[in-house]
Amino acid sequence: MTVSQPKAPLDVVFTCSGRAEGKMRNALCVAMTHPLRETFDMATDEGTIHGGDATAPPPLAHFIAGLTGCIMTQVRAFAKRMDVAIDALTVECKIVWQWTPKDRIYETAPKSFAIDILLDSPNPLEEQVALINAAKKGCFVEQTLAQANTITHRLKTEGGYLRLR
Repeated sequence: MTVSQPKAPLDVVFTCSGRAEGKMRNALCVAMTHPLRETFDMATDEGTIHGGDATAPPPLAHFIAGLTGCIMTQVRAFAKRMDVAIDALTVECKIVWQWTPKDRIYETAPKSFAIDILLDSPNPLEEQVALINAAKKGCFVEQTLAQANTITHRLKTEGGYLRLR
């Protein structure tokens, strides 16, 4: 199904419901609820370092795959719209997080995100650069990472949801 280009901004909405299974495995039902309806069953697991069985990729593998796949999708989608020919496309991403032990748990922080784009195109360099710059602005994951975000957490209790700080 092809979707025509909307004339005004619209919300793109995804939800995910996860259920714990086994030692560290999570069954995830991901849904795009707007502007189209699509669902995807996915799973995550951890390796033995976290007590898992490594039956599925860990969450961070899905994270970097989402970033890599998003920029690749936008490059190819926008190439068609900008008349930039692509003979080959490879994207190599590297993400580094800091892991800091804190007593019996740990804390994490992002350190760097690097995206190398290997684009084989007969178009002039200026057009290739314009394509990459447009794709960066169209990549949902990259745009999310590029700004400060507010993330809320709530814990369901007998009396309703408790908002955590």
